[in-house]
Amino acid sequence: MSRSLPATGALQAFESAAFHRSITQAARELHLTQSAVSRQIQALEEHLGVPLFRRERQRIHLLPAGEFYLEHVRAAFDRLEGAELGLRTLARGGGVLQLAILPTYGTMWLIPRFPSFAEQHPDIQVHFTTRLHPFDFATEDLDAAIHFGDRHWPGCYLDPLMDEEALVVCSPGYQKKLRLRSADDLRRATLLQISTRPHAFADWLQRAGIQGVDGRRGPRFEHHAMVLQAAIAGLGVALLPSFVVDADLASGRIVEASPDTRTQTGKGYWLCYPERRRELPALAAFRAWLLTAHGKDPLSVPSGPA
Repeated sequence: MSRSLPATGALQAFESAAFHRSITQAARELHLTQSAVSRQIQALEEHLGVPLFRRERQRIHLLPAGEFYLEHVRAAFDRLEGAELGLRTLARGGGVLQLAILPTYGTMWLIPRFPSFAEQHPDIQVHFTTRLHPFDFATEDLDAAIHFGDRHWPGCYLDPLMDEEALVVCSPGYQKKLRLRSADDLRRATLLQISTRPHAFADWLQRAGIQGVDGRRGPRFEHHAMVLQAAIAGLGVALLPSFVVDADLASGRIVEASPDTRTQTGKGYWLCYPERRRELPALAAFRAWLLTAHGKDPLSVPSGPA
């Protein structure tokens, strides 16, 4: 297949000059003469049919077309570097795994346990990126994702990790101040809301059989970690997954707002990946480790498309 692409040297000259805003600095970085860098950039502009820089005395400034092209050139170089790294690690029996994680699950469950995976698989590199909602694997440069919700992601395989248990917590001082002794006492409490789960408290109140309370009232926070800190600070009661709060419950920084607030939300966490990535060695190793860390036998977990 024939492609009309500019020379790699011209792209490197363009990227370096754009970074330094200077032909002189680019020439020094690339170990070329200034005239050689200038010629490569001029050849690139002629190839593209548009100017990329505005020249002013000893300085150069990117034009809008240059800004646009620079973004794509850098992305292409990043992908090539990633591919090179992947090939080197693959040759040693390792590989690279591009993994999308949920912020709370990633920082409060996965990352604290991840050193054991790194120790077991030193030749596998996992690159983490955060995603809050499902996406199309066909358009994203990702191998797998941690999904929260129902077993639903069309065209992908999903492995169950854990069901979500949630409970209502607050600071010891807030519990004492409002005299919270039963779930019904939460009528008097300020409900600390999570913007990504606007119906969580309302659903919990319904499961608890508490009526006449607007479960959507209260200040909103973007992430679970922010809600947890708000609860610790005594701003109200928070409905949070048990894995988020267990350490702070054990330390006494927070308490269960009233007895028996723990419930199953009916949702769960899943490892999700497209079929074409299923046999990727890095993914297979990560899947086995992750399921084991969740107390599951990787060989007995049914893996199939959603």
